[in-house]
Amino acid sequence: MNTVAFYTLGCKLNFSETSTIARKFTDGGYIVNDFEQGADIYVINTCSVTDHADRKCKLVVKDALKKNPYGKVVIIGCYAQLKPQEIVKIPGVNLVLGAAEKFDILNHIESLNNGCEPAIFNSHITEANTFYSSYSVADRTRSFLKVQDGCNYFCAFCTIPLARGKSRSGTIAEIVKNVNEIAEKGVKEIVLTGVNIGDFQNDQGEDFYQLVKALDKVDGIERFRISSIEPNLLTNEIIEFVASSNKFVPHFHIPLQSGSPKILELMRRRYKTELYVDRINHIKELMPDCCVGVDVIVGFPSEAEEDFMETYNFIHGLPVSYLHVFPYSERPNTTALRIKGRVPERTRKERMKMLQSLSEKKKHYFYEQQIGKENEVLWEIETSDEYMQGFTRNYLKIKTLYNPSKVNRIEKIVVPQDMIGDGFLLEANQLLAI
Repeated sequence: MNTVAFYTLGCKLNFSETSTIARKFTDGGYIVNDFEQGADIYVINTCSVTDHADRKCKLVVKDALKKNPYGKVVIIGCYAQLKPQEIVKIPGVNLVLGAAEKFDILNHIESLNNGCEPAIFNSHITEANTFYSSYSVADRTRSFLKVQDGCNYFCAFCTIPLARGKSRSGTIAEIVKNVNEIAEKGVKEIVLTGVNIGDFQNDQGEDFYQLVKALDKVDGIERFRISSIEPNLLTNEIIEFVASSNKFVPHFHIPLQSGSPKILELMRRRYKTELYVDRINHIKELMPDCCVGVDVIVGFPSEAEEDFMETYNFIHGLPVSYLHVFPYSERPNTTALRIKGRVPERTRKERMKMLQSLSEKKKHYFYEQQIGKENEVLWEIETSDEYMQGFTRNYLKIKTLYNPSKVNRIEKIVVPQDMIGDGFLLEANQLLAI
């Protein structure tokens, strides 16, 4: 067996880890194929935030075996840590590796060569106490860099602490080393990612603010983007540093989950709505054109209509740019299961649609405010035979006619008038001289 293919479900953190594990296979003499090509070994990196993610894993296994019925299937990731016995019963699965075992995958692969029965290597989550640095390089324009793993928060709806263990981080020196490696590959933008990146801390007493300041000084990377960060950990000094930085871009993704104080408390979130408003207002005072994304969960147990409308109206009054809306999903071993007042599935979907509609209005308004302003686009690979796309510093999607010489280049533009779908169409004559 000398070919391997990967499929990643879930978050940016999973993508960074998949890419790092793929490099381990390459160093071990394997050929990495695209998933659609088929391979001798399939590695599926799973998510388990919702039951949909669990079901998706089963579908991917089936799809892999259609491409090669004799292929060996390895399951890693959050689902593999939480429900290994369930996974190993999926027809075609040969190996299940938990959170503490997945980075030692090459050694466990040997059992596949011996033709043994499906196997599980899954330690208790307390054994997942080592930080493994990871970054993606599949897209030479942008890299997802893991700076932190695990979580100590235990929100009522979330299984992540059970799937990834306690919060842990690398050192700033180790992360800077990774950034230098990424820069050598020609990547222009790095997205900092983790489970709870604002909780970055280590035995040397380093914190996230110190990390941000250190990365700002690294040569070779044009942009740093902060992925999802908790509002109580997004301090004013971090906001103020980003506002003054030329490398850290004006884009934050700040989970809210609910605008109802009652529901926030039941969710065991670590902030109040007043703090959330303060953070958004401070961002907009310093960076009026900053893009702000928001996570929201609807249909949490006991969420009455007035609670939902409190969330709707709260978000409606915030100067945010888009929403990621999720219906509440019952997850085993979470404290939310003990809360009475189950919200019907139909109601969850109706509330989700309302917030998705609000998100479209927020996004459209934010885009309209950017028309005619100067910005910079980092061009990516083509999105079709005719067009290519890129993102501005504040996360506007821009499309233009495909030109291979533009890929991985930053160009100054004036944001055009014409919106298409969720972005703008830029004509060649609208480029500014750099």
